Amino acid sequence: MTIYDELVARGLIAQVTDEEEIKELINNGKATFYIGFDPTADSLHVGHFMALCLMKRLQMAGNKPVVLIGGGTAHVGDPSGRTDMRSMMTKETIDHNCACFKKQMEKFIEFGPDKAIMVNNADWLLKLNYIDVLRDVGACFSVNNMLRAECYKQRMEKGLSFLEFNYMIMQSYDFYHLYKEYGCNMQFGGDDQWSNMLGGTELIRKKLGKDAYAMTITLLMNSEGKKMGKTASGAVWLDPQKTTPYDFYQYWRNVDDADVLKCIRMLTFLPLEEIDAMDKWEGSELNKAKEILAFELTKLVHGEEEALKAQETARALFSGAGNLENMPETILTTADLVDGQIGLLSIMVKAGLSGSNGDARRLVQQGGISVDDVKVTDPKTSYAADVLSNGIVIKKGKKVFHKIKM
Repeated sequence: MTIYDELVARGLIAQVTDEEEIKELINNGKATFYIGFDPTADSLHVGHFMALCLMKRLQMAGNKPVVLIGGGTAHVGDPSGRTDMRSMMTKETIDHNCACFKKQMEKFIEFGPDKAIMVNNADWLLKLNYIDVLRDVGACFSVNNMLRAECYKQRMEKGLSFLEFNYMIMQSYDFYHLYKEYGCNMQFGGDDQWSNMLGGTELIRKKLGKDAYAMTITLLMNSEGKKMGKTASGAVWLDPQKTTPYDFYQYWRNVDDADVLKCIRMLTFLPLEEIDAMDKWEGSELNKAKEILAFELTKLVHGEEEALKAQETARALFSGAGNLENMPETILTTADLVDGQIGLLSIMVKAGLSGSNGDARRLVQQGGISVDDVKVTDPKTSYAADVLSNGIVIKKGKKVFHKIKM
């Protein structure tokens, strides 16, 4: 099976511009391809996972990844999939986030001479002259065509700022610049990026001629990957300081039955033959599949040692055997107490089990919280320092456990 056929079999390819040319490049290790990441936070999350795994797969097949960090486009903000305008970030915040991204990406991609490279579009976009851009680049774009693009349609009713309207031109210019400077002949992106990506391909052909080598592929990263990146309580981060290895493991351990094999196929590096054999699994066998998914992805992000610890802890919690030492925990201090006590709602917020006191109150009232295996239904419940010094375990729903200690 060729690498392109494998990407198709794993459900990763959504649309392409020229399938035969793309096959030729990818299958023969001739693709220099880029994927862009806007540094809107100081950590990648699992919504980026599909793109990172794709880059790793293609690099293993001899192709060269170009990681594009959107330090320049972050000054504008991508309107795709948005109903409102993104918050503005300072240059210092953008630079810090870019540095964090690179450190995390090094676990997936091998950087170095003749290997993957990382570039920041701030290096060229922030230097552009406005009039030159209007004359040299803007003349290549039809406003009528841009307004028909999906990335703008849903914003037209509420209002689309001229700032955001320029995002397609900036992203298109990225591909044009990378093509000229690094020989980048292919771009990948989520299915919400299709219009922006076609804009880049067309810009190259209009500026450099119809024979210019520029391909586009979109992945199911919006409808599938981005959905993976969010839970009810927020993003699941790759940074262990934001999402512990155990919580990361548990996130994948708790995916829906209908999604587990899809996730294994798209995100793990297990052989397809092994995954195909799992298609017949059902009932309790799906729990085994979820363990496999959780272990493989935790190992990929946090290393095998942390994956083993998370697995052992999870099994201990659900089967009563194993080591509980690696359970996520929050340490309280006397500064957190009022008159020697702290309310359960405050504890839940501090532990990240709820986003607010209101959310915590609803969970308690609906019977979704147990403390030391005893269901708590009174939101006014509080705990004294002497009780907390011995430690308590809060159970949220059926699958989330968290230790609280003074």
